[in-house]
Amino acid sequence: MILNLVLIAMILAMLIPMYEAWQDDDIWQKMLAFASIATKTSLMILVVSVLRDDWMIGVAGVIILSVGNAGLMLLAHILKRMNEV
Repeated sequence: MILNLVLIAMILAMLIPMYEAWQDDDIWQKMLAFASIATKTSLMILVVSVLRDDWMIGVAGVIILSVGNAGLMLLAHILKRMNEV
């Protein structure tokens, strides 16, 4: 029951960066907002894996948490460099 409330709170917290990404026109801010969404989503996957007692889902959440943001931040730096030229 408590973990379900935590999951609902995490979904509501994920809406904040979505609103920021929708509101701002700067590509750098949008990429940071999407990185925040990816982190929160992977943490939600870990909570769901605990709720379901399924370690395979948890492994997928850990992989997304450790590797997913690296590619997104690399893309953000490439886009930032392209705008400087």
